Amino acid sequence: QVQLVESGGGLVQAGGSLRLSCAASGNIFSFNAMGWYRQATGKQRELVAAISSGGATDYADSVKGRFTISRSIAKNTLYLQMNSLKAEDTADYYCNARRSMVEYWGQGTQVTVSS
Repeated sequence: QVQLVESGGGLVQAGGSLRLSCAASGNIFSFNAMGWYRQATGKQRELVAAISSGGATDYADSVKGRFTISRSIAKNTLYLQMNSLKAEDTADYYCNARRSMVEYWGQGTQVTVSS
């Protein structure tokens, strides 16, 4: 059973930075893709950033140039570096991993950006 555990959320002022981490219980190289999603209150969950097993990355337009997704295969950890944070980035952030047709989710970590 795959477990994903997020950390690094918190309260930050607008313009600040946070780095989220997602520790996986298995070898992350075995996943077809991993990503970060977020869900703000009253809104649908949306994809923020994704990385394929080959290392290709993709970002939501709203975070391009501000967020960077990366991974450490040695540490089995996925990261999301978030810079120039805005109030609209406030949400619960979730780590996602996909292997074949199965998806796995972390429990989420809260990010609050004060303006």
